[in-house]
Amino acid sequence: MDDLLREFVTETNESLDVVDLELVRFEREPNNSKILDNVFRLVHTIKGTCGFLGLPRLEALAHAAEALMGKFRDGAPVTGEAVTLILSTIDRIKEILEALATEQREPDGADDDLIAALERVAASVVSDAPALVPEEAAEVAAPPPQVTVAEVAAAPESAPPAVKPVEAPVSDAAEAQDGNGKNGHQSIRVSVDMLEQLMTMVSELVLTRNQLLEIVRRHEDSEFKAPLQRLSNVTGELQEGVMKTRMQPIGNAWQKLPRIVRDLSNELGKKINLEMQGAETELDRQVLDLIKDPLTHMVRNSADHGLETPAERRAAGKPEQGLVRLAAYHEGGHIIIQISDDGRGLDSAAIKAKAVARGMISQGDADKLSEAQIHKFIFSPGFSTAAQVTSVSGRGVGMDVVRANIDQIGGAIDVKSVAGVGLSFTVKIPLTLAIVAALIVEAGGDHFAIPQMAVVELVRARSSGDHRVERIRDTTVLRLRDKLVPLARLTEMLGIDGGEAPETGYIVVTQVGSQTFGVMVDAVFHTEEIVVKPMSSKLRHIPMFSGNTILGDGSVIMIIDPNGVAQALGSTVSAQLAVEIDELLGDRLAFRRIGLQQVRRGAPA
Repeated sequence: MDDLLREFVTETNESLDVVDLELVRFEREPNNSKILDNVFRLVHTIKGTCGFLGLPRLEALAHAAEALMGKFRDGAPVTGEAVTLILSTIDRIKEILEALATEQREPDGADDDLIAALERVAASVVSDAPALVPEEAAEVAAPPPQVTVAEVAAAPESAPPAVKPVEAPVSDAAEAQDGNGKNGHQSIRVSVDMLEQLMTMVSELVLTRNQLLEIVRRHEDSEFKAPLQRLSNVTGELQEGVMKTRMQPIGNAWQKLPRIVRDLSNELGKKINLEMQGAETELDRQVLDLIKDPLTHMVRNSADHGLETPAERRAAGKPEQGLVRLAAYHEGGHIIIQISDDGRGLDSAAIKAKAVARGMISQGDADKLSEAQIHKFIFSPGFSTAAQVTSVSGRGVGMDVVRANIDQIGGAIDVKSVAGVGLSFTVKIPLTLAIVAALIVEAGGDHFAIPQMAVVELVRARSSGDHRVERIRDTTVLRLRDKLVPLARLTEMLGIDGGEAPETGYIVVTQVGSQTFGVMVDAVFHTEEIVVKPMSSKLRHIPMFSGNTILGDGSVIMIIDPNGVAQALGSTVSAQLAVEIDELLGDRLAFRRIGLQQVRRGAPA
């Protein structure tokens, strides 16, 4: 593609994302002149650049949308119909840009329907209030075509002299100048492919560093110890710098949500307020791309399943407008994202009945489950309690896909619900997928890596004391201070010979969502930064592994997937075990209370 055209498509798509977001805000704040001025300026710039590049379809659409927004600038009342039309125009422009990017020309077709609708609405509105920005009216009455600096630089010498270079809008930070009059902050566009190549090279450098450090460990008096330590520090700094170039604010994945919520509000006949906190929280671009769809699906679920209609909310004593909230923040080496609403919550009875009807669990076992355990069935494939299939939901293709996508990036998802109060999903994902910290362990004579993000603590099980292995019926558990935790031997789960099952050893206490369990291993070595390599196609069907890596000694080892271990334990078995543990602890507490009562009465305990 021509560089000028590529630059135009990229800049215009970025501008349209801002327009999408700002228009939804403007509908809620129709008297906010700054929002309207920003949207008008962006659309006006797009129109001018289209004229310069000879793109008549895009120019005509942008001009019609600009004319309608001009009515708003003159004080006309903002209506939902008008905003919907402008948003539809933005969608049409995006479709044309997509074709432009692949075919390097505007696709065939006409936009008379949209343009006529825009002109009809523009003609029907009457400006019954003072203009929001009258001081700029003279400036925008007959503006010259505007293009970016890059476009003017790429233009041929024979370009019309009437075309004046106008710099693209920049952020306040970019406009800040230092004492020498130079920009305090500048940025350039870099190809994503180049960033990926840099990340690959840094990953290889980390592997080489680990190998050299392993050699130095075996030769304490080596003369290379000091320079290798310096090399290690520089590698760490370089790794951090390259990682920063890949980091993007999670708000980039939220940009489309206000528009989605607005459309759902109109489609479902509900009043919905979307709050977003922590949009500046940064994570790896690769993780960001993989988390966009799950976040969108959960927000749509909250709007459709979670929030009640205005009439239902009034009857329940709630405000008519429902609330959907997104929050993101850093916690250790990972990101926590919470999606919550103040709706009706999950229907535990309906979920349990559906699970029994599908043969996922017996009625007797289902009756023993807690509400939190029942709620986990919503992550099962094809599971839906929707009474009817709509364009929004009800097909049973949803939360299982969300969970699969989150599992794919080594994350975890948990759900909490209170009937009549609301629902909350908590998603825990790693900052990056390329280089992660992992605990190196041994099981059955082989080494494995367990991602440190999932490790809660490391304990040494003994035959007596606070940390000991016990058996409840046919299930092995770890007594971890005042609670019992399901326990699995890594050798048994992987099907490798580990000899007799010992009652002592090293146990990696792991947490996936709200599920805590122990993984017994033969030995624990150290924590190491590992480069995650994708699984071979012949091994991808094994859920216990998420990838492989190369250690400092050159050996290739598998990376254990904590989500796969949790699934291998079996959700139903784990749930049943949890019930048995609760019953056992309840009995012991009851015996303890009886003993205390007898002591108070002077009877022997």
